[in-house]
Amino acid sequence: MAGGTFVTQNKVRPGVYINMSSAPQTVGTTGERGVAALALPLSWGAEKTLLRIQSSQADLKEVLGYELSAPQLLLVQEALKRAQTLLLYRLNTGVQASATHGVLEIKARYSGTRGNQLAVVIQSSLEHEGKYEVKTLLEGVEVDRQVALQASELQANSWVSFAGTDELEPTAGIPLTGGTDGAAANSDHTAFLSALELQSFNTVALVSEDEALKGVYTAFIRRLRETEGYKVQAVLANYPIADHEGVISVKNGVILADGTTLTAAQATAWVAGATAGAAPNESLTYRAYDGAVDAAARYTHTQTESALQNGEFVFTASNGQAVVEQDINTLTRFTADKARSFAKNRVIRVLDSIANDLKRIFEASYVGRVNNNNDGRSMLRNEAVNYLQTLQSIAAIQNFNPQTDFTVQQGEAVDSVLMEVSVQPVDAAEKIYLKVTVA
Repeated sequence: MAGGTFVTQNKVRPGVYINMSSAPQTVGTTGERGVAALALPLSWGAEKTLLRIQSSQADLKEVLGYELSAPQLLLVQEALKRAQTLLLYRLNTGVQASATHGVLEIKARYSGTRGNQLAVVIQSSLEHEGKYEVKTLLEGVEVDRQVALQASELQANSWVSFAGTDELEPTAGIPLTGGTDGAAANSDHTAFLSALELQSFNTVALVSEDEALKGVYTAFIRRLRETEGYKVQAVLANYPIADHEGVISVKNGVILADGTTLTAAQATAWVAGATAGAAPNESLTYRAYDGAVDAAARYTHTQTESALQNGEFVFTASNGQAVVEQDINTLTRFTADKARSFAKNRVIRVLDSIANDLKRIFEASYVGRVNNNNDGRSMLRNEAVNYLQTLQSIAAIQNFNPQTDFTVQQGEAVDSVLMEVSVQPVDAAEKIYLKVTVA
């Protein structure tokens, strides 16, 4: 945490700044979001498909091939530490593991090396005379069991499919082999973004240092925010040149309690989840990265100030944790339309919530359903004012006066309505200036 004394209130880093001085002696004394998206190369799971994974979802083994705690799903776990929902896209397509035993052909449900840990056992059934028990094993643990005589009677399960027509032959184990992951190309990220555009989400992370992909994701976010009116953010690593409120640039990574070091690119998964999961009245400034014990790398006071001024999202080591130095995005060139407050992600969450929520409310209940007359526009006004007053009640905005800060009138066309609203987002207290007088 930054500290020291102050002459003027111009500090860059959040912290507590204290001046001490002596004073003349006297006689007496007297501070619904939650959807993140992520594209990853995986060793199991539906290829080129958006999977909706809930943070409360206990068993992911059939969907992704591993328990959530497995190292192969590390970044999925990091995103779900704060996100309520993760839209996960498998970028790569490889070869499905397979095996043949007599008349029976077996193929893994998905491509990937995880299929090489599958095996099928066929043995005589003790309960069904003249038939066989067919067990599917994953790393030696049974995940499916069927009883059949003919290969054609077998049904595909969550792990393998079967083909064949004649009677089965017993075997102590048929291992599946030949499964490969395949490589992901930049074009797979483009396909991911095309699929993602059709979904509702708050943030998307890019777990890559590829400069070309960073440009693609930035352009995607700019278009959604500025052309489509869809207020979302992207989280990239080391890309402050985006200079846009819709792009967060993570400068460094963290070290987890088990010793795992996450790079800045890998830390984007947590940042995307945390940003998506943060409420409009919540800042991530000085929030601890869940399960992290240090920042990787550490920066000096001067380096940290420089990074913040450059629009970079930095982790700082503090009391055995890695904390967010300041919850900011990459916007650094301020204009009359986008003032300095637009660089703060809490402010952006408020503004984005207003835009997204009112769009959703009006489209669901008002567009095409109310008359464009005084009575109809009054209904629209009341809906919007009630929503904004709710934001004010949770300290997301302040000083909102429905009489002076919101107007609605007939638009230029007979079917259009013009609304104008003035809001003042509330930011978190980040710089505390304290004067201590020694009496």
